[in-house]
Amino acid sequence: MRRISEIIVHCTATKRGVSFGRDDVDRWHRARGFRSIGYHYLVLLDGEVVAGRPEAEVGAHCLGHNAASIGVCYVGGLEKDGKTPADTRTEVQKQALRCLLAMLKRKYPGAEIHGHRDFAAKACPCFDATKEYALI
Repeated sequence: MRRISEIIVHCTATKRGVSFGRDDVDRWHRARGFRSIGYHYLVLLDGEVVAGRPEAEVGAHCLGHNAASIGVCYVGGLEKDGKTPADTRTEVQKQALRCLLAMLKRKYPGAEIHGHRDFAAKACPCFDATKEYALI
């Protein structure tokens, strides 16, 4: 079993309100050379949480942190112009993310929750995940 020390939150960097599912992320990641979807969980616009890569497998979502982390991603992250980073989470996505992260923290109590931007020069997930989820 992998030792998990981080739960890293991402966004798909897709336009506000545009549907993007697990198969879309899987195709996108395969096109980038990954063997399959790199995230362990994906939170859709309607709040549905979809499993990605099995937790037992190392993800492909945050260079240098994959071996000891779980990758969680929400659909969105860009304004309708497709360029401007923004927190586009719907209310149901916010609720689903909080529930998912709480479940993962119970499973991995020593893990810290961070945003991808805490480890890379990126806006992702387009909000301060470390601060927002500090009390989970």
